Amino acid sequence: MALWIPISVAAAMFQTLRFMLQRQLSLGTLSASGATLARFLYSAPLIAVLIMLYMRSTDGVWPTFGPQFWMFAAVGGLAQILATVATVSLFKARNFAVGITFKKTEVIQAVLVGWIVLGDAVSWLGFAAIGLGLVGVLLLSAPPEPVRWDWRDMANRATGLGLAAGLLFAVSGVSYRGASLSLGLDDPIARAGLTLAAVTAMQTVAMVLWLRWRDPGQVRAVWNARKVAVWVGLMSMAGSFCWFFAFTLQSAAYVKAVGQIELVMSALVSVLLFREAITSREWIGMAVLLSSILLLVLAI
Repeated sequence: MALWIPISVAAAMFQTLRFMLQRQLSLGTLSASGATLARFLYSAPLIAVLIMLYMRSTDGVWPTFGPQFWMFAAVGGLAQILATVATVSLFKARNFAVGITFKKTEVIQAVLVGWIVLGDAVSWLGFAAIGLGLVGVLLLSAPPEPVRWDWRDMANRATGLGLAAGLLFAVSGVSYRGASLSLGLDDPIARAGLTLAAVTAMQTVAMVLWLRWRDPGQVRAVWNARKVAVWVGLMSMAGSFCWFFAFTLQSAAYVKAVGQIELVMSALVSVLLFREAITSREWIGMAVLLSSILLLVLAI
């Protein structure tokens, strides 16, 4: 088995745990932005220390961080911040499993963006997978118990947040791969670690400045919630490193496709831990969307 596959599965597991903790924080004293800051604030310092120790212990050569690296890192970092805020906000509108499923449209949207913007080839099988994915989104888009349901039910806040999160996570994944590969290092651990350290440092500074301006009370609230928030940071660090490591070994599309196992994990968390009810239509919608993603993997 290729190394990037189990690493991608581990990334999905850590990400599920992190979103689970962020959901709990966002339903308490923290806003969606505050819960997003928690993942960066409590992971960035540890990531920086660990990568410096790794580079020293391996006598690694420090690369040149050129303009291309910083461009990819900045775009990916901003996209990830916005995607995380959208996902945490979505948890307040729909249950945990449905929220994660909406976010997982990132794989389908990445193919569409590549076809529209870059002219990447998409086979008929790929378009069929995208069409099947649309059916899954339609099934998930309506409120849990609608009196009636038609195309207009797609136009709601939960659908918008979910699709936006998927698109932004797709952009961040491709950007992070571009940033790590631009370093020109042979060691994939060094590439992943240095990229992750730079990105999380920028994200922490950006989020602190933003919240100090727009919602200063949230910075203190994140500190006051540190007993739980620190675990958000640790799960974020572990998950992000696994994603970045996998991106250095394989294309973002394949890595994200394997990461769809997060759908199964999130459904288990939603039912077993949060005791949330998932309607039969939502189960069908998640199954259809997962099928479309697996079909898309075959088409890539």
